[in-house]
Amino acid sequence: MSIEALKQDLDGLKIEDNARLVQQKSRDFYWYSPVLKRQLEHVTADFIVTPRDEDEVIRVLAACHKHGVPVTPRGSGTGNYGQAMPLSGGVLLSLSELDEIREIAPGRVVCGAGAIMAKIDRETRAHSAQEFRMFPSTYSTASIGGFIAGGSGGVGSINFGGLRDFGNVLRLRVVTMEAQPRILELTGEDLHKVTHAYGTNGIITEVEMPLTTAYDWVDVIVGFDTFMGAARYGNALARQDGILTKLITPISAPVPWTYFKRHQKFFSENMSICVCMVAPHSLDAFMAFTRRAGGDVVYSSDSASDEDKRGLPPAYELAWNHTTLRALRVDPSVTYLQSLYPFPNQLALVEKMDQMFPGEVYSHLEFVRFDGDITCFGLPLVKFTTEQRLDEIVRAFEDNGCPIFNPHRYTLEEGGMKQTDEVQLAFKREADPQGLLNPGKMIAWENPDYDYRTGKTFLFKGLEKVA
Repeated sequence: MSIEALKQDLDGLKIEDNARLVQQKSRDFYWYSPVLKRQLEHVTADFIVTPRDEDEVIRVLAACHKHGVPVTPRGSGTGNYGQAMPLSGGVLLSLSELDEIREIAPGRVVCGAGAIMAKIDRETRAHSAQEFRMFPSTYSTASIGGFIAGGSGGVGSINFGGLRDFGNVLRLRVVTMEAQPRILELTGEDLHKVTHAYGTNGIITEVEMPLTTAYDWVDVIVGFDTFMGAARYGNALARQDGILTKLITPISAPVPWTYFKRHQKFFSENMSICVCMVAPHSLDAFMAFTRRAGGDVVYSSDSASDEDKRGLPPAYELAWNHTTLRALRVDPSVTYLQSLYPFPNQLALVEKMDQMFPGEVYSHLEFVRFDGDITCFGLPLVKFTTEQRLDEIVRAFEDNGCPIFNPHRYTLEEGGMKQTDEVQLAFKREADPQGLLNPGKMIAWENPDYDYRTGKTFLFKGLEKVA
């Protein structure tokens, strides 16, 4: 691996090799996890390349292949699991300038992988009153390519499910990592080869995504005396097919009062809440349903005064992983988990797990459509003490039938219930035969004989020295 020879071959491209800036761009929100913070703190690329178009992406990949230099793609670095962190150094490929919005048509948009989701939405709204079906809570800064490569769903998943569901990504244009990189157009089931693959088996350069009708969503927060009251309300609201919502997020006390500082004046310390986004034409029905369900509307952007609304973040920035972010800003000892409460017993499982760790684990749900059924993911906040205790909590969830998507692991398999995706692996053999794309993130490639039954955490060889 010759970094200097590679730089010569990349002469004329936009390169950044200032060590401090390179380290800064080599990080994402991995520090949400105290485990990843310890393991990945030292990780940095050798330098950054920011291609201006697809031709320059191809040039970078061909040169890196020639010199045997690893490449880790980066959108805007809003991931939480070290997805965009270069474990083997090499080149950090910033796709931020591939941000052109190329086509807006009924039901779809075509854009570069580096385009920021909020910017795309502004343009599709202005063009034809359309918006994304779903987006992450980091919507204001997340790139569309990063969302597809590192995310799974988010705001809007209550209606449309996740990115893994057919129809939620229409087409991807991908560049392979070979001596002569190829451009592939992926649609249908072939999309599953690269979605949520952390850029391990191809560089996404162009995206075609579905759109839906845009609304001026109303942010509403409903208060409850108990968390299970909020959870049951959220479950029932999610099943109201006639009420159009985009977000249904129950959160247990005292999280809202303790960590949502800008909204604190609307809460009491013992209040659990359900954060919602409601379409304007559904608001009257929503309010009637809420009254009948015994909820107390403590905030609505539709009726709040300008003074009350001043300085408040949008509802989606209280939800999904922003809930954890707001807690971390107040208490750095907080971390989180990601779980699934399988249909049809989701409420019984939620209640059981909510009672299991009083004062240590605080419940936070996101209602979604999962395989066609309404259920919920959990993103509970955890008061971190030791890694051993965190593993005990993970095992308790799994032993009780609540699968954990572990945010304290940086590999695809460990974050996805220890299941290797053979489709992604086979495609990596084809598209990245030397294993130079984002090394360390796919266990099945790095160590096909790895025994998941041991319960031991996989540690990429480049990280062993800091284990």
